[in-house]
Amino acid sequence: MATVSQRLAELGIVLPAAPAAVGAYVPVLRFGNVVVTSGQLPWQGNQLAYTGQLGKTLTVEQGYAAARLCAINALAQIQAAVGNLDAVKQILRLEGYVHCAPDFRQQPQVLNGASELLNQIFGDKGRHTRTALGIHAMPLDAAVQLVVWAEVESSPAG
Repeated sequence: MATVSQRLAELGIVLPAAPAAVGAYVPVLRFGNVVVTSGQLPWQGNQLAYTGQLGKTLTVEQGYAAARLCAINALAQIQAAVGNLDAVKQILRLEGYVHCAPDFRQQPQVLNGASELLNQIFGDKGRHTRTALGIHAMPLDAAVQLVVWAEVESSPAG
């Protein structure tokens, strides 16, 4: 079975440095064998790649790409917390928030950008529970925000 690094390479994905927090919080936290990210935005370098509202200024396809990018940033956070993504035993949960117009109802299709990527990278270990919510305002006008929960191998001390 291919390693996570090999799958990322096959998909043409290079993980960025884990994005810094933009407020008074930590971007990722590990407790026992669980790692939880703070809300990950669609950062590409030092700027947001997707801003605005789905169904108003952005298409479902753009939202899908934004969710995918958020998932890549979440993986960078998890890697920063555990050192190696091969330590991930299971992606447990994806919480997705879609910045959208009041009549937009395609939040699940947008979040498939993240879910499908996690499934491609981790196989059965990528199958997760999910919440897909539409919201009227988002920090920094981001299109999507994701929180990822993952079960990981015990740390060397644990």
